[in-house]
Amino acid sequence: MLVLNTTGSKTAPYTVIAMPLQLVQQSYHNKENASLSANWQVACNTSQGQFKVFFGQILNKHSFTTCFIWLSFVIIFLAGNILAQDVIANRAMVSSAHPVATEVGIDILQTGGNAVDAAMAMAFALSIVEPNASGIGGGGFMLIKMANSNQAVMIDYREMAPGGAVQDYYYQSENSFAELTQDGPYSIGVPGLVACADTVLQKYGSMTLKQILQPAIRLFQTGVVVSENLNSMILDNIEKIIQYPETADIFFKDMLPVEAGDTLKNLMLGNSLSAMAEKGGESFYHGEIGKAIVDGVQQAGGILTTQDLKAYAAMIRMPVQGEYRGYQIVSSSPPSGGGTHLIQLLNMMELFDVQKLGHNSADYIHIFSEAMKIVYADKSLNTADPEFYQIPVDTFLSKHYAQRLVATINFDSARFDYAPKNLTRRESNSTSHLSIVDEAGNIVALTQSINSWFGSGVTPPGTGILLNNHLNDFDSKPGMPNSIEPYKRPTSSIAPTIVLLQGKPFMTLGTPGGTRIISALAQIIINVIDFEMGMDQAIEAPRVHCLHKTLHVEGRIEQNVVQKLIELGHQVKLHADYDNYFGGAQGILIDPISNRLYGAADSRRDGKAIGF
Repeated sequence: MLVLNTTGSKTAPYTVIAMPLQLVQQSYHNKENASLSANWQVACNTSQGQFKVFFGQILNKHSFTTCFIWLSFVIIFLAGNILAQDVIANRAMVSSAHPVATEVGIDILQTGGNAVDAAMAMAFALSIVEPNASGIGGGGFMLIKMANSNQAVMIDYREMAPGGAVQDYYYQSENSFAELTQDGPYSIGVPGLVACADTVLQKYGSMTLKQILQPAIRLFQTGVVVSENLNSMILDNIEKIIQYPETADIFFKDMLPVEAGDTLKNLMLGNSLSAMAEKGGESFYHGEIGKAIVDGVQQAGGILTTQDLKAYAAMIRMPVQGEYRGYQIVSSSPPSGGGTHLIQLLNMMELFDVQKLGHNSADYIHIFSEAMKIVYADKSLNTADPEFYQIPVDTFLSKHYAQRLVATINFDSARFDYAPKNLTRRESNSTSHLSIVDEAGNIVALTQSINSWFGSGVTPPGTGILLNNHLNDFDSKPGMPNSIEPYKRPTSSIAPTIVLLQGKPFMTLGTPGGTRIISALAQIIINVIDFEMGMDQAIEAPRVHCLHKTLHVEGRIEQNVVQKLIELGHQVKLHADYDNYFGGAQGILIDPISNRLYGAADSRRDGKAIGF
């Protein structure tokens, strides 16, 4: 049965769902159960919410033996569930796409750095441990919530089109944009990571650029072990890599691609970072490193100039904010459309009692997929660089607008008439995310990318810097809000997100995945808030995604559910049980009572969470 909260709906209004933790909070404030609540805080982060207060009652009414029997039952019942998988800490937590990057973040925190320092150290470290997805040659979006401020800020370090990126050249023919920007020198935007580091370390950090670069410099010099995942990515993209000798030098050993277990080094990049450590980030945009980048791109046939590098700046913007069942959702603002349309999707799902629909039931997935189609149709036509185009963000964040959209959903069959435009432009899932909470309560959610796996493929000689191909994220047609223009930033689905409960930090999360970022984060947030899952369980749960006609379903969705979706008219495509097509999320949940931290890293990739 479908249950709506829409006036005039064909179904009865739903009863407002109790927020997760509510019963534990009530128990916590009850003097008789206060100590018991403290002992059972972990229960507030599982899907077995019915046990929250239950044990307090048992301990008050029954013998120790009875309590022990019940406790044994719960341990068995939850075996393999969130209690065994969440990383739990009391002071600080770091989660990233690679164990080595996570260790770098923890080391920075333990040596006196804050969350911002750790985030920047990790962002540079990802250039060596996950070079296929992000790094110094790319850009991204960073959300910062300092403990001494009520307001989060967003750092926009998205890549920028060079001054020579004119529409007459990129749109000469119907296919010219795709051919020029798929990879290679014409696909390269001005990188933003170094400018981001300079900006945030001066304003929010406690360490210098030289200090936070040291872990990455050591990694580039000593090398890191190649994972199975990285080896697979190298083999899948070998044609791009071998086009550029400097790139092949990084990922080949003895004329063959490096294998899992080999040591990957990038001495040239280590030298570039060492130079920046001594001369500052200005050397990247105004000095010798910048000149080497421009020379290398131009030798490959590209249009990047030294003036383009000098014109770049990371921008501090206000994030978008919304509310979902009493929780405040803070996420990325334009030029990224990720945060805006994540909130739009949650606004639509808030109108349903998803608990009654059931987690990953056919009815739930049907409604979610239909809502996704509408959201992506809006995003495809209304997201762009706010310096060039006025975006109706307030409309998309409106609860009233969500009600109007939900009224168009057909509950009996799939619809295909609200289609995203420009489906030829595909956002890659080669992106990386990290989440951090430090001892002071400062929070960072950072998502960065070089776009496609191994970006443009271009590594300028003498730099070791693999450059992005983010100009491919502009619209493939001229005259659109997101069409390419000089010094314009392309749109994105990147959505680093912080969730607050009554103004206090509750969760920080994000994921790679291109257009799947929005759907993945919405499902994780719903899993935590509506289905009362812990961080790890919410991330590991099977996901779905629907952009237009095809409903992508992870393999663990039950077969009878898949069959029902087919009967509803969905064109279902089954994926592997744990498929990185659906992203690779990193998240931290903060218990609002004990402030205990629960970290998780998506097993769909190589990530790891560590706390202390």
